[in-house]
Amino acid sequence: MEELSPTHFLPGLPLTAPASRRAIEPQPGPDPLAYGGYFQRALDRLHGESRYRVFVDIERVAGRFPEAIWHAPGGARPVTVWCSNDYLGMGQHPAVVEALVATAQRNGVGAGGTRNISGNSHPVVALEGELADLHGKEAALVFSSGYVSNQASLSTIGRLIPGCLMISDADNHNSIIEGIRQSGCEKAIFCHNDLAHLEAILSAARDRPKIVVFESVYSMDGDVAPVAAIAGLARRYGAMTYLDEVHAVGMYGARGAGIAEAQGASDIVDILEGTLAKAYGVIGGYIAASAAIVDAIRSCAPGFIFTTALPPATAAAACASIRHLKGSDAERRAQRGQVAAVKQALAEAGLPVLDHGTHILPVLVRDAGACKAAADRLLERHGIYIQPINYPTVPKGLERLRITPTPLHTDAQIGALVEALAEVWGTLGLPLTPGRVPSL
Repeated sequence: MEELSPTHFLPGLPLTAPASRRAIEPQPGPDPLAYGGYFQRALDRLHGESRYRVFVDIERVAGRFPEAIWHAPGGARPVTVWCSNDYLGMGQHPAVVEALVATAQRNGVGAGGTRNISGNSHPVVALEGELADLHGKEAALVFSSGYVSNQASLSTIGRLIPGCLMISDADNHNSIIEGIRQSGCEKAIFCHNDLAHLEAILSAARDRPKIVVFESVYSMDGDVAPVAAIAGLARRYGAMTYLDEVHAVGMYGARGAGIAEAQGASDIVDILEGTLAKAYGVIGGYIAASAAIVDAIRSCAPGFIFTTALPPATAAAACASIRHLKGSDAERRAQRGQVAAVKQALAEAGLPVLDHGTHILPVLVRDAGACKAAADRLLERHGIYIQPINYPTVPKGLERLRITPTPLHTDAQIGALVEALAEVWGTLGLPLTPGRVPSL
């Protein structure tokens, strides 16, 4: 066998170390202090475009959600949170908290290693079984986050299928885009939710392996994909399907399995991806699929293999949340009622809310500076926290406030929200849209 020298990997490196540190002659190079300029210019650019992101220091208080404490520069202040992805308030549900605390007391707080090295705890194994059952699949695999589950799964799938064409919806999340990019596969983009365009791409690629990648509920507009139609079309042309359900699991379907369940399409979607960090109120991401697909990703995905496993207590909390929402529709019903109430109140006030029939209510501002100013005024003057959504999360000119009502928001809080938004719109001179739904 050929012996490999250091230069085999890094040509140009010296084969031996210098005899002493004094033997290294200093060479002129860039001023180390000048490197900071690269980073400062990037920050200045963001400030100049009103795209610099400020993290609001929020302290959630169990039992009081959506109320929270804002640790403002001048001292702590109470606020109402209207932009949380804890869509059903399960992050404070007694059964979920109890499962986390009891498991932490029994197993400790850390995982102890990767899944391959002492981190394959029984609560994580049980969680994967619960997820496979939720989606009616043979197996499931848990990742550290929803972002990682997309990135690691798609990049691995593409490497395992020679000549694979990735066919991706134009509005797919960055984690999907990165996963496809890292797969090295050829890709084709179809217009958002456009069945005719998708079919044209599928028809032109009849004789090669391909996978259609799309979402069920799109996070910024709140619109829903025709999951059954897309999956059926993919089957007709011999393509696999990969469906991101992160904004739908826990929220839709008889047991909270998402839009695929609600549309009766779970059996014809090959790979379902979801999160434990939104409706389930915990943390982590996952895929559910056939045993062979899951085992291949488990065995080959660097983003799974080389990272520490979810802690047992986190897995137990997620398991408790999933089990509860499999059997209870009360949270979903209550949330639908509050979403409808907020939507109606916003529309009656002439505020430009997009309505796609889901729990995500974007109120369009259409200007980055005005969007930040609106969010700042809501927080500082009215004690209402809604994070501004700017480019690159949404296209320039479609900046917005993304409102996500929960079953725990009260009618009084809804009234206060609408009054505050009306005051902010009037003060900033933002346009109203009385009597009509705004168009993109």
